[in-house]
Amino acid sequence: MEGFLDPNKVLSQLDLSPNMIAADFGSGSGGWAIPLAKKLSSGKVFAIDILKEPLSALTSRAKMEKVWNIQTVCANVEDARALKLGEGVLDLVLMTNLLFQLENVKAVFSQAAKVLKKGGKVLVVDWQVDSSVGPEKGRLSPQTAKNVAQECGFALEKEFPAGPHHYGLVFARS
Repeated sequence: MEGFLDPNKVLSQLDLSPNMIAADFGSGSGGWAIPLAKKLSSGKVFAIDILKEPLSALTSRAKMEKVWNIQTVCANVEDARALKLGEGVLDLVLMTNLLFQLENVKAVFSQAAKVLKKGGKVLVVDWQVDSSVGPEKGRLSPQTAKNVAQECGFALEKEFPAGPHHYGLVFARS
């Protein structure tokens, strides 16, 4: 999927500072967590995924690339009891290629609202509904994502094309 997206280009849409603390919800093997961690050189990235294998691959890849500020967390981001990061501790949450996989999108935005500081950001990158490539089921329109985010206390800051088959949204926690 990284061939469709350039994480560094998309991350440039954010106002990042090196000491930020972030989480990558549904991090997989680190396609976004590692580029983010490189930008947050004196900060930290929590790479969260429900599967252990991709997290193990992420750890190996991070070591190879000499990225030391990532902590992997095996947890279900849809389960409020599973994610034990604390309240109001993060500056940024990534949700990249995640929404289409979720059973409960609202629960994940609620989790993000809980762990983010006031003014903290959420970056959503997901498949365009009408794209000819990508998953066949579960795609969420940008408008649906915006509606759910707003219900959970987020305000839209930016909307942009993230790639030829993806949209990007940046929200701020109010």
